[in-house]
Amino acid sequence: MTNDTKWSLDPSHSEIGFKVRHLMITHVKGSFKTFDASIYVTNQNFATAEIDVWIDASSITTGNTERDEHLKGADFFDVINHKQIGFTSSTMEKNEEDDSYTLWGELTIKGITKNAKLNVVFGGIMKDPWGNEKAGFSITGVIDRTDWGLAWNTVLETGAFLVSNEIHISCEIELVCKEQSNFSSESVLVDENKSSL
Repeated sequence: MTNDTKWSLDPSHSEIGFKVRHLMITHVKGSFKTFDASIYVTNQNFATAEIDVWIDASSITTGNTERDEHLKGADFFDVINHKQIGFTSSTMEKNEEDDSYTLWGELTIKGITKNAKLNVVFGGIMKDPWGNEKAGFSITGVIDRTDWGLAWNTVLETGAFLVSNEIHISCEIELVCKEQSNFSSESVLVDENKSSL
């Protein structure tokens, strides 16, 4: 018998952030304020997690209105034509030496879908004062923004570029357990037979 558990994001205790090198001497940080996810896990083993994440591209913020509007425009996220950023997991492998995972999945930005690798550190499972079961994760990764069509740049006098191509992803994620369903091997077999009709 397997025990499938649905987890959802707790947006008030989660953050999807990033940083990019500016003028090659410092970093500009930003985040997305509107996002959601659906996660299904078997037997509380997060290595089995099936993950779908949706991010509202227009919710990007870097603390500067003019820069945010540029990021929302056609040079970058083109939010009028591509409202959503998506991530769907493919494999999640637990590392032997600690509570970390390597997560592979398909990242879609600006209508372009490519594989992306993320590093996941499991913080543990705990109940809050109201009896809700929570799970915490820290997620990091590096992507090349030009792979997803975010190619705008300006050359400086030194020959260097204004903005680095590398985007450093940094997320703090808190999940809340929503529901559990018990499936016996017999019921799974019945469902598979139904789906083939």
